[in-house]
Amino acid sequence: MGYKVAIVGATGNVGHEMLNILAERQFPVDEIVALASRRSLGSEVSFGDTTLTTKDLDTFDFAGWDMALFAVGSEATKIYAPKAAAAGCLVIDNSSLYRYDPQIPLIVPEVNPEAIADYKNKMIIANPNCSTAQMVVALKPLHDRARIKRVVVSTYQSVSGGGKEAIDELWDQTKSIYNPTDSKPPKKFTKQIAFNVIPHIDVFMEDGSTKEEWKMVVETKKIIDPSIKVTATCVRVPVFVGHSESVNIEFEDFLDEDEARDILREAPGVMVIDKREDGGYVSPIECVGDFATFISRIRQDSTVENGLNLWCVSDNLRKGAALNAVQIAELYGREILKKG
Repeated sequence: MGYKVAIVGATGNVGHEMLNILAERQFPVDEIVALASRRSLGSEVSFGDTTLTTKDLDTFDFAGWDMALFAVGSEATKIYAPKAAAAGCLVIDNSSLYRYDPQIPLIVPEVNPEAIADYKNKMIIANPNCSTAQMVVALKPLHDRARIKRVVVSTYQSVSGGGKEAIDELWDQTKSIYNPTDSKPPKKFTKQIAFNVIPHIDVFMEDGSTKEEWKMVVETKKIIDPSIKVTATCVRVPVFVGHSESVNIEFEDFLDEDEARDILREAPGVMVIDKREDGGYVSPIECVGDFATFISRIRQDSTVENGLNLWCVSDNLRKGAALNAVQIAELYGREILKKG
């Protein structure tokens, strides 16, 4: 049995990845449609060996379709997601619009698959922020063993998290460094991103944190445990694809680094590469195109009673967005549609 699937925002970076991953994972599709705004109408996108011509999102009828994977911004999602849900089509949304609605499940399938049961509240499931998704995959199995009290995380986030304009800006500025007559001032970012780092993602909030940092706090609590304290510093770095995170964890109970390493090796969605030698760890360029969340540099933190440090890397366009959405679709198909 296959499903009828719509990809909303099929011409964007995440939409492309959704199509690629559906094909790679041989998702059971009977029919698939690529939807986009009118300015992209007629554009062609690939789904495996098939070429799809985009159709107009504004006039599309979602009745009879099983699920729609949304990869458009919050403003468009606000208009079209309720229409799809009202037509009986499950919405799996990659924007931030519904993540903090208590009636809408926020799901990372390796972490809280049981939340799928709440889809029926509004026929909408939210995909978490890219930086949160990879971190909670690493935190959950450790939390189950020793109960996490507090997390201090610093992120090193690639420009692809800011979309095509951000990728183009890094590329153009990098080239202009070697051609001073062709200056490329920042447009997408607040400062030059080439050969630089910017400790500012999303808007500033009243307490001095940015919204990206706030998202990591609130989403970790919703997905894993509201009692976990989280503090984050989110930084944009001149990397095209792949988010990295330095994570410091304080537990209620002692957890030895060797046991933590063994737990993570057995955890779903995690790949441990942790050798204490040159190159015995994973960097973002090595995770591009992979499904896994990679963990390295696991070690005790001697400055607190029950502390660990680790390094967490993942392809943000995949686990941070498209892959997680497809995994939710797989979970919905397996646990809801097949069981009828």
